[in-house]
Amino acid sequence: MLSFLQKALTIRKVEEKLLELHSQRKITCTVHTCIGQELAAVAICEALNEDDSVFSNHRCHGHYLAFTGDIEGLIAEVMGKKNGTCSGIGGSMNLYSPNFLSNGIIGGMAGIAAGVGLSYKLHNSGSIVACFIGDGAMGQGMIYETMNIASLMQIPLLLVCENNAYSYDTPHQNNCAGDIIKRAQAFSIQTFTSDIWHIENLMQTANESVEYIRKTGKPAFHLINSYRLLSHSTHCNDYRNQEEIAAYASCDPLNVFSETDPETFVQMELEICTKINATVDALSQQDELRIAEYYTEPSKPHYSVWTPLETIDTRQVKLINEFFHEAMATDERILFMGEDVLSPFGGAFKIANGLSEIFPDRVFSTPISEQAMTGIAVGLAMMGFRPFLEIMFGDFLTLCMDQLLNHAAKMYLMYNKHLTCPLVIRTPVGAGGGMGATHSQSTEKFMAGIDGIKTIALNDLINPKDIYNAILSTERHPVVVLENKRDYGKKIAANLMKRFVFEKSNDQYPVVRIRPNNLSPNATIVTYGGMVDTVLASVNPLFAEFETMPEIFVLSCLHPIRYDDIIESVRITKKLFVVEEGTAFAGIGSEIISSVRESLEINFTARRISTLPVPLPAVKSLEHDVVPGVSMILNRIKESINESIAKN
Repeated sequence: MLSFLQKALTIRKVEEKLLELHSQRKITCTVHTCIGQELAAVAICEALNEDDSVFSNHRCHGHYLAFTGDIEGLIAEVMGKKNGTCSGIGGSMNLYSPNFLSNGIIGGMAGIAAGVGLSYKLHNSGSIVACFIGDGAMGQGMIYETMNIASLMQIPLLLVCENNAYSYDTPHQNNCAGDIIKRAQAFSIQTFTSDIWHIENLMQTANESVEYIRKTGKPAFHLINSYRLLSHSTHCNDYRNQEEIAAYASCDPLNVFSETDPETFVQMELEICTKINATVDALSQQDELRIAEYYTEPSKPHYSVWTPLETIDTRQVKLINEFFHEAMATDERILFMGEDVLSPFGGAFKIANGLSEIFPDRVFSTPISEQAMTGIAVGLAMMGFRPFLEIMFGDFLTLCMDQLLNHAAKMYLMYNKHLTCPLVIRTPVGAGGGMGATHSQSTEKFMAGIDGIKTIALNDLINPKDIYNAILSTERHPVVVLENKRDYGKKIAANLMKRFVFEKSNDQYPVVRIRPNNLSPNATIVTYGGMVDTVLASVNPLFAEFETMPEIFVLSCLHPIRYDDIIESVRITKKLFVVEEGTAFAGIGSEIISSVRESLEINFTARRISTLPVPLPAVKSLEHDVVPGVSMILNRIKESINESIAKN
């Protein structure tokens, strides 16, 4: 019991020192303390083994110290020092240590924790994962998606809900309807309840919840009632009833300990504070991370080596399916995940056809829970697996956005290069099937706008096997692959135009260059994905009507884009047109044109040709007018040429 209290007191004294440093402006980041809740962290972490994992949230100091005992690493991180757990990048909320991870997004770590738990299950390691959430997280859909999947897949996950009675300053009962425990029980999850005021029962129940998972391999939910004695964070006033706070402070176990055994308490406090003060004094002399150690400039420009394009008499959908059959046969790290992907259905577009029959333990059919499944895939990727997650339609990527933007994309740099996340999300995009506004969008500009994620668009000129093999062999960080639905049934490079040279670059994700055989181009067109055939269909009318002969670049990688060859083309043609299926504002075309303008000292004509900024209609005739077609391309280029003539 005494060592139990000592760990809790250590947490409190560390946090009190952090508050002191913050008041002295020696700490600039927001600090969320768990003062009053320390015993919950200690009880759970005492029941765990060192091979288990702990995931936490914005109020993470207690969990980190209870599991790792790393006082120096925590204080250094919050002070912004180079020898902190993440070299000061993560600050107070985003901490890393082997088998420990926290993130400031409420409830956001639940899916990732489940993914790590699933990795333990797949490896048959016997380890479990504890994920701490607050009662405020019970308003997050991620929690319910995760509980459902954890129960269905029997993942060794312990969700620890610390109910500290308030979300910020709003009472729990105003934010959370019904009974928290019943919410977990609705998913057939075993539940446990305890509180911080009955220490022996808390310790016993913590052990019981951990041992239940270890014996059964099933998830559990442990509700620990507590009370936060201080304000939400250092940047917040406390508007709670002061008499209520005083009443809870009077029965706080550490305060009770100080009164019932003052001699032992004072001696323990002195030893702890001496260590903390010495740590702070030593850290005050330490350096902070330099920008050159954090950010690396992009590589210098290079120009492509071009080779002839190859025609493949096989449809794109079959080639993608073949890739997975071949790759999964040779690489046991690969997991295929998605809705309805088991045979005989094989996914909405049959990419997974036959996979579950050959690799039944590595193909996972998921509920309609894109957010949690993305989190689970992130957790699996962190643990060395190579998950390929199929999102049924690109429109649904918005449901994955938190996990992509706030977790997967930041995983490598925010935790100072301790972690990699080779997750691949692949999804069909694009109009043309009459599927309407929520099943036809081209969402590439949203994905390409996320730093830390590579965005790839397949097309019908490049073998998709080459793209996926490149991803598998080289990528250590998240990749989103967009597959245009209209291209699934097309054969690769099947309709190459005469009088044009079709060639691909030697890039990891090849660019296709299409140039006239005997004429000098007088315009540059950049496109990608499902717009390729439309652009090619416009070439002859462009020359016939406007004497415009384009040099065309078809991109595979939309973020990052290598501009060298495009820039040299525009330097000669002085005209740049970007054809994209997404809408124009803040789109891929805007990025390409602005980047080329920054690199060229000459004036040139530029125009974005894109889908109209309206929801995509289901009726075919109207959809045809909304999405770029040959007539739209011709009209936009004609307008641009006329404007250029008028100016001159």
